Amino acid sequence: MPAIKLHGKTFNTYLPEQQIQEKVKQIADELSSDYKDKRPLFIAILNGSFMFAADLFKYLAIDAEISFIKLVSYKGMKSSGNVITSIGLEMELFNREVVIIEDIVDTGKTLHEFLPKLNHQQPRSLKIAALLHKPEATQYPLKIDYLGFSIPNKFVVGYGLDYDGLGRNYKDIYQLAEAS
Repeated sequence: MPAIKLHGKTFNTYLPEQQIQEKVKQIADELSSDYKDKRPLFIAILNGSFMFAADLFKYLAIDAEISFIKLVSYKGMKSSGNVITSIGLEMELFNREVVIIEDIVDTGKTLHEFLPKLNHQQPRSLKIAALLHKPEATQYPLKIDYLGFSIPNKFVVGYGLDYDGLGRNYKDIYQLAEAS
């Protein structure tokens, strides 16, 4: 599969669409089993998780609701270290089964700061579904209940993930090419 160029940087195919879709379906099957006879609320973290959330929902075999929240922590290729909520959650979480949908967990700071705010609303349960996790980058350990792929600590784009606004539209996930 061909490489792509974004903002003058080259990215090579890392996870092809078919592999991603198989994993998303597997996660949806696990969620459908775990939440059978329940009606969970999924909270997708924008912007990056929109494709994962949409595909996950297509494969779910249960009644479920979804809401979106926008948390921002990236600038360029690095985490800014600050988590900003720019679109808030308007759903009541008290006594609800809640599943966070995240595109990628790297340092863990975003969820580390966001989860206490959700727990304050006393959901019955609070789980995390993440498509990608960078264990080497994790500074704030947290339990990812439904995980797609553990990946190296290298920058990735595609399937909702971007590099300064570009690359979200690709069906595959691409990894930054090594400088030669």
